[in-house]
Amino acid sequence: MKFVAITACPTGIAHTYMAAESLEQTAKANGDEIVVETQGSAGSEPLSAEDIASADAVIFAADLAVQGRDRFAGKPIVEAPVKAAINDAAGLFERAKAAAREPVAAAPATPELTSKVGANDGAGARIRQWLMTGVSYLIPFVAAGGLLIALSFALGGYKIVDAPKVTEHFDAGSVAGWAALMFQIGSAAFDFLVPVLAGFIAFAMADRPAIAPGFVGGAIAVTVHAGFLGGLVAGLLAGGVVMALKKIRVPKAMRGIMPVVVYPLLGSIVVGVLMYVVVGKPIAAATSGLTHWLNSLSGASALLLGALLGLMMAFDMGGPVNKAAYAFAVGGLTTGATASLQIMAAVMAAGMVPPLALALASTVRKKLFTEAERENGRAAWLLGASFITEGAIPFAAADPFRVIPSIMLGSAVTGSLSMAFGATLRAPHGGIFVVPLIGSPLLFLVALVAGTVVAAGAVVLLKQARFRATERSAAVSGRPVNA
Repeated sequence: MKFVAITACPTGIAHTYMAAESLEQTAKANGDEIVVETQGSAGSEPLSAEDIASADAVIFAADLAVQGRDRFAGKPIVEAPVKAAINDAAGLFERAKAAAREPVAAAPATPELTSKVGANDGAGARIRQWLMTGVSYLIPFVAAGGLLIALSFALGGYKIVDAPKVTEHFDAGSVAGWAALMFQIGSAAFDFLVPVLAGFIAFAMADRPAIAPGFVGGAIAVTVHAGFLGGLVAGLLAGGVVMALKKIRVPKAMRGIMPVVVYPLLGSIVVGVLMYVVVGKPIAAATSGLTHWLNSLSGASALLLGALLGLMMAFDMGGPVNKAAYAFAVGGLTTGATASLQIMAAVMAAGMVPPLALALASTVRKKLFTEAERENGRAAWLLGASFITEGAIPFAAADPFRVIPSIMLGSAVTGSLSMAFGATLRAPHGGIFVVPLIGSPLLFLVALVAGTVVAAGAVVLLKQARFRATERSAAVSGRPVNA
């Protein structure tokens, strides 16, 4: 049979392409054909009309809205989280083949919603998908702005924040002039963080008519100093308001102007009033309190926070819990507080541990791992060094009860040590390649190495115990050890 598929994850970095590869390899093993469109950060060739027309069924392995969904109208569609394509691609193909045998109900040319939310999903699943959609659109702004600001500090020092505006004075012949330019470009990108987050949470909830109210609410959140938390609330408010407005029946003659004029106008008014008058100040107070609390962290409390963030980063390796910890750290960057910069460093270091630990374990104790795992281990060195936690997924999928607790332990150690050492980071991504931009880089590396060694040691010990148990069982039964 012939299939087409789309894969997409919130960050568009690792899960997207790992899912595509898994689908392609499984199709080849089954004797089927598949063409995959990866809607990720690196992009891919869009599926051709001929491929879609000749496909027996369509697979959406996505945690986000599928772009261009209307192309597949009339085709049997199977939908699943992106991890399902990585961990159980064979099961997805079975579902797709079953769907291909069933008659397809007529589908509207344009879907009502553009977020990856099923009609039967619970409230928790819906909110998670809405928030992940907002975060996915936020990340490019974070990466561009954060790395530019970090580079400006590396070139011009931390006093570059006091440089005059480049519109008034720009010295193209000096390093300080270029550092000031990079800082101000990065700051401009950072100014969009909260509005983009709010706008695309609203977009995920109620489609394009909600974008304007979401951006307006996010901008007001910045104005009233409600910060990242205010953006979350503004996005949910904007999406909820527009969803409610869409349920109001209007005369047919007015339907054409509702999404273009009425929904954005009324939504912006309602959200603006709520943010300025009702919820903005309490959220600003909560944000201020959180900032003061973070700045007051020291000793045991800082260690516990670092350990908790480390546990979250390793728990699902790029999934919702991992993204929640990452979003918390990125949100703190907008405040510029020292404690927030320490949290960003702890989160990145902890996120690098899982793939590095498994790369190390599969190198030093090869016999405990399969040939495929050893291949994955060689790739995991680069993935871990690049802060792509998803590099540990193949190992966790094969042996979750030994791998996941081990990497959680190692990441917790790294997070705690990073916080204890006071390492800071203004760049939201980059891994080992932004070490020159890290405050206390040698101590950061010590924390990273310590957690990696702890996690690798735990994996080896647990796998060794299983290996010995298998040896004893084989000796009793007379079977070969690898049977």
